[in-house]
Amino acid sequence: MAAGKFITFEGGEGSGKSTQAQRLAALVGAAGIEVVLTREPGGTPFAEQVRNLILSGSTAKHAATAEALLFFAARADHVERLIRPALASGKWVICDRFTDSTRVYQGVAGSVSADAIESLNRIAAGTTQPDLTLLLDIDAAVGLARATERREASGKGSTGADPYEKRSLAFHERLRQGYLDVAKSDPTRCQVIDATGTPEAVEQRVRDAVRARFGPYLTGTAR
Repeated sequence: MAAGKFITFEGGEGSGKSTQAQRLAALVGAAGIEVVLTREPGGTPFAEQVRNLILSGSTAKHAATAEALLFFAARADHVERLIRPALASGKWVICDRFTDSTRVYQGVAGSVSADAIESLNRIAAGTTQPDLTLLLDIDAAVGLARATERREASGKGSTGADPYEKRSLAFHERLRQGYLDVAKSDPTRCQVIDATGTPEAVEQRVRDAVRARFGPYLTGTAR
């Protein structure tokens, strides 16, 4: 049985990753391909517990290195228990965030060394790396405004903001540039997607990028 494809979505706050991951999963499923939609941190019971710890507003302040270690602990369980078995069985895995988020949030913006992050990546994920990464790129201020609108629409208001959304605009601007630098350093794997406009417009850009890479699989003509 051929291994499945591993697609990740990356981007800053309010870029629309979760929405587009869901829509792409629907497209892949409609093509008759078994698909697993997951997220990071999360995806397994242990990793979801780590997620709750990291994103809890009551968690004590901690260093970026400690935070990176938490992310990689969750990632190791996620890869071993969910992602790797799904790919081995021929399923496609679509994941909302993966190691690029750690490279940017804890590395570029948090000052954890790139060498440390890559060493942890080799331990936690090994050769299980994305076949395609879709970077949803949007102006940091626009993304934060979107995130605020989303919270208000859900009735959460400012109290629903996670610890990252509460950080300064300068922090989020560093994130955006960090992501663009990652994409530039690995253009074969990474595809930058303009995340401005309606969700439908962004969805079409995502579909075009995925079809350009995996079109024969989606049409059943791959050999």
